[in-house]
Amino acid sequence: MSYLLRRTEENLFHGKFTTFPDDLVTHAISTRIGGTSDKPFNSLNLALHVGDDAEKVLANRKIFASSLGFKLEDIVTPNQVHGENIFRVEEVHRGRGSQSYDDSIKETDALITNVKNLPLMLCFADCVPIMFVDIENGAVGIAHGGWKGTLKKIAAKTFWAMKENFGTTAENCLVGIGPSIGACCYEVGENVVETCAEIFPNNVDELIIKRDGKNFLDLWAANKIQLMEVGLPAQNIDVAGECTCCNANWYFSYRDARKNNLTETGRIAALIALKGI
Repeated sequence: MSYLLRRTEENLFHGKFTTFPDDLVTHAISTRIGGTSDKPFNSLNLALHVGDDAEKVLANRKIFASSLGFKLEDIVTPNQVHGENIFRVEEVHRGRGSQSYDDSIKETDALITNVKNLPLMLCFADCVPIMFVDIENGAVGIAHGGWKGTLKKIAAKTFWAMKENFGTTAENCLVGIGPSIGACCYEVGENVVETCAEIFPNNVDELIIKRDGKNFLDLWAANKIQLMEVGLPAQNIDVAGECTCCNANWYFSYRDARKNNLTETGRIAALIALKGI
């Protein structure tokens, strides 16, 4: 595992995969620390669609983008719907969704690009951030893997989209599976168990952990398995291994908010961009 938190000069914390080459990509996963939002969005909420004050969210996005060397107006972000749509981002899309949720890429849960200095950003509160780097052809991607997206194999489909669009090969693709709710906390219903058994018939005993008469889903393993199924070597897939629910003081967590009788919470973000002149 090579995921760690680094404190920035702006007093933020960036989650980073040290396996991603610094000379090729800029990337970070945010925490909830260092922003302007009030409870229950305190404090670095980066999502415009959760009920937070829009001006505070934009201020937070400026803080986060600036800490990575970008402007707010550079960011491209989608309207995530727990689906499997993958969108290729071009220069013409720069800024989509950065300042208005209505302007975001519609009904999309993964973004890919080979345009330099064009940051892709998705938002999360327990779902899995999945980041991709093609170290040979110069391309990046990012996907949103909740249980629905994970069982629709959004990670594998994002790889195939990069292969089709950029010639990405399994041996030259690095993947980081970011902080999300872990199998320690992610209790699921029988419908999820049944779907998991259909999609991963050979791995269901590994992915569904039975404990105290309850079922818990391992999203990290499900995403790693599907990537290995399409040929990625295990050593190319890095798993952060940090549960957002267990670490809700660092990350936003929908499940933790529910445990505390809150109906709303903020979102962390994962951002990735190719470097270039």
